Amino acid sequence: MSSGGHYMAYSPSPSTGPHSPHHLPLPDHEKYIAELLAEKQKLVPFMQVLPCTSRLLNQDQPGYQHGSPFINGGAMPNGRPVDMNGWAPAVPSEGSGMLHPPSRNWLNSQSHSGFIVKKTMRMDIAVEKYPNFNFVGRLLGPRGNSLKRVEANTDCRVLIRGRGSIKDSAKEELMRGKPGYEHLNEPLHLLIEAELPAEVVDIRLMQAREILEDMLKPVDESMDFFKKQQLRELAMLNGTLRDDSSQKSGSVSPFHSSMGMKRAKTRG
Repeated sequence: MSSGGHYMAYSPSPSTGPHSPHHLPLPDHEKYIAELLAEKQKLVPFMQVLPCTSRLLNQDQPGYQHGSPFINGGAMPNGRPVDMNGWAPAVPSEGSGMLHPPSRNWLNSQSHSGFIVKKTMRMDIAVEKYPNFNFVGRLLGPRGNSLKRVEANTDCRVLIRGRGSIKDSAKEELMRGKPGYEHLNEPLHLLIEAELPAEVVDIRLMQAREILEDMLKPVDESMDFFKKQQLRELAMLNGTLRDDSSQKSGSVSPFHSSMGMKRAKTRG
């Protein structure tokens, strides 16, 4: 796994400043959206106390109001469920109302060729370098929500493959060597899939990869804000959060919105 990933996938472009994103050519528009999503990812731990900032970011995402996978029960736009190989929770989960899926403007755009491409990118995980790091748990997050957000924000499907990808180790040993489970003989890795117009598919794949690389980068526990946010979310979902900062700020919990995510189906 590369250690050079950052949420900010693109450097600011002068063309995105003085001009409205509604009038940008498709590649520039996609770049602008990717930058916006990257910034939102970095702001996730602070969304609860920055409701106005969150609303402004959401307002600047043209076309984001359609096709939400949060409404489809955690399914991807093509109807396929999130694949978590048995790591999914046994109770319904709730999605963050602060994060929205990527733009579907390309569905009605006159700029794209209409040629849909399906691509898969493999991302290796540094298990040998960090054997005690819980990569799968960090990737999924509370009730699988962290992975669902990555998929929803990038239009990509993320598959956990390799040794350790099935939660039940006994079941993994049972399935090893069977047709369709050949990947269990390989080191732990991710497959990032996208089925999108040719003009945007590579942008989405790279965006997903860079977000995942930052998520799975081991950091000192005292500086691990992502883990702290996951623990906070878990406490909020379980109703055990003792922090009353949300009441003081007058904001609404981003994890208790009307846009609930149903439990994702699993296989294996």
